[in-house]
Parts: sequence; structure tokens; C-alpha cells
Amino acid sequence: MRRKVIIDKIILCLDKISVYCGGCSYEDFRVNQQLIEACVFNLSQMGELANKIDTNFKELHGDIPWKKLYGLRNRIIHDYEGVNFSLIWEIIKEDLPKLKEQLAAIKDFEA
Repeated sequence: MRRKVIIDKIILCLDKISVYCGGCSYEDFRVNQQLIEACVFNLSQMGELANKIDTNFKELHGDIPWKKLYGLRNRIIHDYEGVNFSLIWEIIKEDLPKLKEQLAAIKDFEA
């Protein structure tokens, strides 16, 4: 899979999460099982996709948390100590908007 396609798919997951959580509070989030599952699924997909990016590209764009994306995927998939809803919410609200900007800036980069 070409890296642009992978990055576009990650951005699509980011967009879905943004739509799902638009106007939502943490209290709304933590009691809505469908919302949690939709967000967690997309976060795990993002991690899986990030792992498919070639190493050289990851090194060129080391400011993007590639390893953290895959690490979060592992925690979700393997349910290490259960999914921490407040951590997931913090990632959604604080980390994902910046990640989207970073990915949008490099998606057409060819190296």
C-alpha cells in the first residue's frame, strides 16, 4: 500500500472520530457504549495503518507519534488492563487534532 493511501485512511479514521464526538462531553462519551466502540475501533485501525508505513518515512517524520499509534492499537486489541475511557477521551480531544494537521501536511510528501 502506498504511504499516501495509508495516510489518507488514517485521516479518514480521524475524521470519523471527530464527527462521532462532535459536541460531545466526556460524560456523554463514557456512558455511550456504541460511541466508545466506534472510536476505539478507529483508533485501533489507525495504529494498524501506522505500522504499515515504511521505516524510512517514519524516520523522516519523527515528530509524528507512529510508535504511540501502534502501541495504543496493541493496548486496545489486547485489552491490557481494560480500556481507560478518560485516556481515550484525552487522546481524542487533545492529540488527534494535532495529528490530523501533521498528517495532512505530509501526505503528499514523496521521498
